[in-house]
Amino acid sequence: MCSSSSSTPVFISTESLCSILTHQSLISHFQSTLPKVSTFLHSPIRQHFSLSPSSSLLLMPSWSSSPSFPYIGVKLVTHFPHNSERNLPGVQGSYVLFSSITGQTIASMDSTELTLYRTSCVSGLASTYLARNDSEVLVMVGAGALAPHLIRAHFSARPTLRRVIIWNRTAEKATTLAKKLRGSDGFEGVSFEGSENLDEVVGLGDIVSCATNSETPLVKGERLKPGAHLDLVGSFKHSMKECDDEAIRRGRVFVDNEVALEEAGELVGAFERGVIKKDEIGGNLVELVRGDKVGRSSLEEITVFKSVGSAVVDMLAAQLVYETYTRS
Repeated sequence: MCSSSSSTPVFISTESLCSILTHQSLISHFQSTLPKVSTFLHSPIRQHFSLSPSSSLLLMPSWSSSPSFPYIGVKLVTHFPHNSERNLPGVQGSYVLFSSITGQTIASMDSTELTLYRTSCVSGLASTYLARNDSEVLVMVGAGALAPHLIRAHFSARPTLRRVIIWNRTAEKATTLAKKLRGSDGFEGVSFEGSENLDEVVGLGDIVSCATNSETPLVKGERLKPGAHLDLVGSFKHSMKECDDEAIRRGRVFVDNEVALEEAGELVGAFERGVIKKDEIGGNLVELVRGDKVGRSSLEEITVFKSVGSAVVDMLAAQLVYETYTRS
């Protein structure tokens, strides 16, 4: 017989989560809370298990040592990149929130959408420090589930954007996404188009955002224009890389957190080949937000931001969803 509990955990549906979160609100939440919580949130390096040559299981826990932030959170994620052939997201999972005071389960929610929001908003937050204020052209490399979120997050950070060029290995997917976003809420007056040749359009980008599973470099650094901001989201294993060494060499590189220095294929390979040294990394996201490190230093500078994700931003996104949901 099941024992009774003093409180019943809430299940927050995907529909509710999407009605609560906006890219602008989550970017603002990260900006205001990241520096504070980074002193008392504990997040060990995520556990990564290979289920097959292409599929993975990831476990990402985080917990607070401060009673002012009484949460424990665990994200369980599966990565099945071939799901695109099944018309399913490549990344799926669940997020479970516990009380750090009693240990009770207090909420669960879909971490697939949560991850799309938090990943894109980390990139959006980085853009506020690293992209030019007058950015007008966004080149989106990849047309998967994350692409529309990244586009919205970059627009939230840089509302001067007026043109979006989408490239995907399957050109039809890029064209389809461009048509879907054209004229949708928040994008009135913005030009959307698909491109079949990345080399031809990457040099147009004031912001070049990449969300792919590529294991061969897609963005060639020699083609980036002065003043460009390169946002690298896709890779989280040594074998994965979205840009070549020249992009790392030309750019001033920032990361979301220190784990990127150990996991990201673009950086690990560049370190091994002597393209860049670890002490040449410009800083991490918390240092940028705190003002400990300076972001963009000139209009001509090329900046690079590499994110691999962290349980801290998962926790902050889940906190915002849970607290908003329970207040309503």
